[in-house]
Amino acid sequence: MSTLFYVIGASGAGKDTLMNYARTAINGSEPIIFAHRYITRPPFTGNENHVYLSKDEFQSRINQNLFALYWESHEQYYGIGAEINSWLAKGFNVVVNGSRQYLPVARQLYPGMSVILIEASPEIINERLNGRGRENPAEIEKRIARTAEISTDLDSCIRIQNEGTVEDAGNELVNIICLKQKLYI
Repeated sequence: MSTLFYVIGASGAGKDTLMNYARTAINGSEPIIFAHRYITRPPFTGNENHVYLSKDEFQSRINQNLFALYWESHEQYYGIGAEINSWLAKGFNVVVNGSRQYLPVARQLYPGMSVILIEASPEIINERLNGRGRENPAEIEKRIARTAEISTDLDSCIRIQNEGTVEDAGNELVNIICLKQKLYI
């Protein structure tokens, strides 16, 4: 039985960094696929290797049912391709970079998924967001405040505290994904 791992966390918590670490560490050695997101944000902004789509292209893919999951956040559109359903059906575990706000919908569509919440203190998140240089101070403040505004049940999530080294939290993510994988083999 395959599992969808839905990774969430506030902007700046380190989701992309930890997912990139895990992808490199696993490197095809396990039947685990890390899905790319389709985003209306231009390429080469941020740490995520995403597929850029214009808003018109994104809407066209919605109309053609080419997304398994999709949402809007911070004036951008994000999608996970319907190909994840084929991967899951073939026995692969799939790791996706999800949205806390979209979590209730994702849980309805994939009731057996495992939710992994990446967390960090507001101070560390502020430092990371400032360091990536993608948002101005007002936008950073808005992103940090948004965490308290999202009213989603996060009690059943697997939690990773990402305040130490990338290796520590990254290995924790790898162990969660791989241990879960081995439970189903």
